[in-house]
Amino acid sequence: MSNSKAATPNGAASISADTYKTSAWKDFMALIKIGIVNSNLITTFTGLWLALHFTGQSFLENLDLVLFTVAGSSLIIAGSCVINNYVDRDIDHLMERTKSRPTVTGKVAAVKVLGLGILFIGLGTLSLLFTSVTATVIGLLGVFSYVFLYTLWSKRQLVSNTIIGSISGAVPPLIGWAAVDPNLDIMAWALFILMFAWQPPHFYALAMRRVEEYRAAGIPMLPVVKGFKTTKLHILFWVALLLPLPFFFVKLGIPFLILATLLNLGWLVLGIFGYKIKDDIKWAKLMFVYSLQYLTIIFVAMVLVTLI
Repeated sequence: MSNSKAATPNGAASISADTYKTSAWKDFMALIKIGIVNSNLITTFTGLWLALHFTGQSFLENLDLVLFTVAGSSLIIAGSCVINNYVDRDIDHLMERTKSRPTVTGKVAAVKVLGLGILFIGLGTLSLLFTSVTATVIGLLGVFSYVFLYTLWSKRQLVSNTIIGSISGAVPPLIGWAAVDPNLDIMAWALFILMFAWQPPHFYALAMRRVEEYRAAGIPMLPVVKGFKTTKLHILFWVALLLPLPFFFVKLGIPFLILATLLNLGWLVLGIFGYKIKDDIKWAKLMFVYSLQYLTIIFVAMVLVTLI
């Protein structure tokens, strides 16, 4: 049994016996937060793909670069998530979506979790060194911002924790681009800004849906501290900031410009007309689901338009 808080009366006693029936593989996937790894992998690959496209390089002739970039970014992201689980093992039992993590149930010793996180970050850094120094430095900055600025500092102390945490989430496309072109074209920075601005409305909507869990865990998320009315205004503000970004991607062509603009307007319109919905949680769910579809469509479209 580990040293995690799952061994305390407020931990293990509140966890159902069903949580111990998870497989080792499922526990591992929860430990590395596979959903976060996969979503960031999409943005990393897009940054790499676009850099190859606009520098006139062949994808097939750079498969080694692609593999090192994908492996390196995935490992440092997974490692950072593992350390986040290690740090949050004292509060994760208070939240429905995190109470089954192996760091809570005690199925994995805390010291092993920390060691795994450090190992993954080390291996990921080594992999990125086979791409470019710039990509490696950006990757490590992402690790620092997620582990130290977000997890260890702002998450439990500042209502602006979501914005601070958005820095690390915006780094992956920069890693992908820098692996190919360390000079970082303006489009690479536009990808960074796009990801940075996308995260607050996405996570604020999630926080509205999970507000009682965050309140119980003592995490000062915006809906907990300021309430739903203020949170909804902040969500609309960040969505509105996305409106001019498509014009930084004019090299991708008019069809993409139109698609991205329509996606931005659709999100904003959904948010505004959603005010007619009396149920704030239902509104938050609609905004959350749209944010997921938005991210997938816009990044897949960036790749597809370069193939036409």
